[in-house]
Amino acid sequence: MPTIKSAIKRDRQAKKANAQNSSYKSAMRTAIKRFDQAVVAGADNKEELFHKASKLVDKAVSKNLIHQNKAAREKSRMAKKLNA
Repeated sequence: MPTIKSAIKRDRQAKKANAQNSSYKSAMRTAIKRFDQAVVAGADNKEELFHKASKLVDKAVSKNLIHQNKAAREKSRMAKKLNA
């Protein structure tokens, strides 16, 4: 446990940022999974789910939570499933 005041604050900030980042990545993964389930089930709202998941993936890249190549790969896979 840090004893210096600035280190204590940095630890507090790091925990807060980690919680926010984990939450956002989880939401992105959930959106992708919901899209995949909708495609398998043949749901009518799969285009809407595709756009929502794509938006979350793009936001994750802008926040440096995932690499740009991973985002492109995920979006490409989803587009392929959507158009199949």
